[in-house]
Amino acid sequence: MTSSSISSVPWQRRRTLLDQLLAEGGRALQVLDGSVPHDRAYPAGPAKPDEPALSPDESRHSAGLMRVNHVGEICAQALYRGQALLCRDESVRAVLYQAAAEEVDHLAWCRQRLDELQSRPSILNPLWYAGSFGLGLAASRAGVPHNLGFMAETERQVEEHLDGHLSTLPEHDHRSRQVVTQMRDDEIGHRATAEHHGAVPLPAPVRWAMRLMSKVMTTSAYRI
Repeated sequence: MTSSSISSVPWQRRRTLLDQLLAEGGRALQVLDGSVPHDRAYPAGPAKPDEPALSPDESRHSAGLMRVNHVGEICAQALYRGQALLCRDESVRAVLYQAAAEEVDHLAWCRQRLDELQSRPSILNPLWYAGSFGLGLAASRAGVPHNLGFMAETERQVEEHLDGHLSTLPEHDHRSRQVVTQMRDDEIGHRATAEHHGAVPLPAPVRWAMRLMSKVMTTSAYRI
């Protein structure tokens, strides 16, 4: 290898990373404006004329919970793509991108249910996306076991949130319940996948910090 080719390697690597960051920027815009393509069908299916109507209070509550879920999927999409970007293990990177792809389905489902409830996503979504992407970049530098541990712990906490939503959604809001149930089942699968690939438990302070951040996010997203 000549001296000129050696000196060009760092630049080539920087250029590749820059290209990836630009691509991620484009992806972020698609996620935030709802145009990112998704694969699976809407769990609630077409609306039926005989479905029970929600009262105004019930509709607002369901919309608040689905807005929280939508924000959670914004964060998960950004987090996993940030983790994958700097991950050097090809198989683990594939796991992260696959999880992110399935979160896109959740994102679209939540957005569709919000539309049905005549509501809107959180106006703070760009902030949540940027913060989660940065957190994913930081997590990726902790090594593969902790990178996967971050994914497993994220999914564990999301499972708890979704179980809580199923207990507080209006009993006859079957459409929201179908969406949330399928999301929860997928999150359980993501956690199991991370654990199968070698995830390790995160230190208690990290888990507590994640719960605190989640609390701030869910409280604000319910209304804003």
